[in-house]
Amino acid sequence: MTRSRLLTFAIAFVIALTATGCGGDAATQGGLLYDKWWVVTEGVEPTSDAALWATQSTNERTGADTWRCKECHGWDYRGADGAYGSGSHFTGFVGIWDARNDTVEDVVDAMSGGLADHDFSAVLSEGEINDIAVFITESLVDMSTFIDLDTKAITGGDAAEGENLYTRECAACHGADGTDPNLGSDEEPESVGSLANANPWEVTHKILYGHPGSDPEMPALTKAGWGPEELADILSFLQTLP
Repeated sequence: MTRSRLLTFAIAFVIALTATGCGGDAATQGGLLYDKWWVVTEGVEPTSDAALWATQSTNERTGADTWRCKECHGWDYRGADGAYGSGSHFTGFVGIWDARNDTVEDVVDAMSGGLADHDFSAVLSEGEINDIAVFITESLVDMSTFIDLDTKAITGGDAAEGENLYTRECAACHGADGTDPNLGSDEEPESVGSLANANPWEVTHKILYGHPGSDPEMPALTKAGWGPEELADILSFLQTLP
């Protein structure tokens, strides 16, 4: 390989790493950014409200929460048509579910000023916005096929198989019954089981993409090929835990 070709290859490799979260899968990195981007980027946590927030009046959260993609579009990606269609998280904003049919370029444009009050280019790099676009267009899972919107019950899951999956992938960090460590506070303790019952959509997202800033790093099981079948199985088991 000539020196010029080697240099060209090296530059292309660095660009590829940047666009996929320093070597990680772009969709996985995008899923983490969707959750809480400033933790992933190690950037400055926002203190003011996002520009779009002023166009709604029902969700009373302020500051950093208003910049989280999930706060507008939901853990189930359906916004006002999904789990955030009522309650304290309701904003009336649409979800990203239909955007899965858009191109990466369309989503990048929407996040870079193409949509009014929706410009993230000042806080996210081109590569990071691209990762979110890949996450949206290539990896969204239809949670409505295994989580009942009204009851939060899991349909079609095998709890016994879910226990096997949990033992293999999760128990080393979360303990046999999912209570160690405490995922909440001393005043309001939370466990894997309590979270799976209260918000199975959030738990599903984190199973697939991990949790921003976790130490040790939570594995992103979308990389292992997990889909609705595995998710229904493990959630069926998690909802039996304390």
